Amino acid sequence: MPDAQPQEFHIDICDSSLSIVDQLEAATGFGRQQIKSIMDKGALWLERGNSTRRLRRVKTPLKIADTLHLYYNVEVLQAETEPAQLISDEQDYSVWYKPYGMHSQGSKWGDHTTITRSVEKHTQRNAFLIHRLDRAATGLMLIAHKKTTAAALAALFAERKITKRYRAIVEGLCPAFNTAITLNQPIDGKPSVSHVSTVTQHRDKHQSLVEVHIETGRKHQIRRHLAESGYPIIGDRLHGNADESSTDNLQLCSYELAFTCPSTGEARHYTLPTALQPQL
Repeated sequence: MPDAQPQEFHIDICDSSLSIVDQLEAATGFGRQQIKSIMDKGALWLERGNSTRRLRRVKTPLKIADTLHLYYNVEVLQAETEPAQLISDEQDYSVWYKPYGMHSQGSKWGDHTTITRSVEKHTQRNAFLIHRLDRAATGLMLIAHKKTTAAALAALFAERKITKRYRAIVEGLCPAFNTAITLNQPIDGKPSVSHVSTVTQHRDKHQSLVEVHIETGRKHQIRRHLAESGYPIIGDRLHGNADESSTDNLQLCSYELAFTCPSTGEARHYTLPTALQPQL
């Protein structure tokens, strides 16, 4: 039996009469139910010719010269997360609440803790990622169910035609109540613009609830801009003051999306229920 260390198995198919589970059981030493669980969690890949894709169906027929790639990582496979919550279903696409700890994208080691996999299981439809949200952040995400819709929505993001607003709880009493503060420190040498205004303050905690509208989408832009301005987000272990002993999750949430629907031309506006937003 393989140990708990991450391992990779690459199995060239020489006998197509054996099932996928039989091939993997013989090559890895894993039990049949464990193999099925690994497949369901997205850690098995089928390489055929110039194509490599995740393989979940145990009854998929194999061909001579296929290669199976199994990526075994106990930490990844045992990870759990709350399911995504449906906010609105527009048929060609849907809007979801991504909880803390859920990934936007999977890796070769698995995808069962991703927003797309959660949506696929909930809707029994294809799920195509349009944009990303940090694993530690929460909030609204658009998921397309058709490739053409995914391309159209991705174009809106690229052209900055989708309004995204975030709320965050930060350390310190951020002063901008009546007007937004513009933060434009370059990130990784690239222009970056965030507009921050204060929603409310808690003087005893010395914390503020702020709203952020971004013009650009650099990696960790909001977290870095707020930290560099002296108002780090509560629970930010990467750019803020939180450390591994902190019990606070990152208090950053994408709470509002607005855009013109590429299918109907109608204005769409989605706001996350207050109960799912950061509360000061």
